[in-house]
Amino acid sequence: MQKRTQEAHAEGTVVRKLWIGEAARYRDHLLRLDAESRHSRFGGGVSDDFIIAYVKTTFGLGSVVHGFFADGVLRGAAELRPLGRAFASEAEAAFSIETDWQSHGVGSMLLDRTLLAARNRGIKTLHMACLANNLRMQELARKFTAELSFDFGDVVGEVAAARPTPLSVLRELVADNCGFATAVLDVQSRLLKSPAPAHSPR
Repeated sequence: MQKRTQEAHAEGTVVRKLWIGEAARYRDHLLRLDAESRHSRFGGGVSDDFIIAYVKTTFGLGSVVHGFFADGVLRGAAELRPLGRAFASEAEAAFSIETDWQSHGVGSMLLDRTLLAARNRGIKTLHMACLANNLRMQELARKFTAELSFDFGDVVGEVAAARPTPLSVLRELVADNCGFATAVLDVQSRLLKSPAPAHSPR
């Protein structure tokens, strides 16, 4: 079997926002997580039925989900879910990366996009329960100390400069436009690869 290149910037990989019509891809990614990764993502062991029900609510609650795709398959995701009222200043951030792609820079790319999305939405406080017992996530958070300060005993982070600027909004807009174009090309590619429906004899 050919060895796969597992680097975040490898050819055939992309980080982009997930759109509402891609809920099934998010669901399938979460279902592929092994027991340890699933525990880290949800703070405990959860069933397949729980994940299916969870994803059904995700895109209807104002969540922003960024995904890491390798060869068109979602292998990592970061979800920014506002807490409370509309225009909330607090949000929960949760990350999930499939085992083969952990420790290859995927988390850094996803956290960078998540912090940008949080800033542009005026989020000042991030709750990251996954930090409590996840040394890998703690190490990742420390790389972003200029943008995110954490008391690791409390797993609640303060977002630095939690106000959008014309440049930060432009960064997200450009990324979204590129991501949307990539998503359209991906759909076209999958349609071309799909077998043509069989025609019944007349």
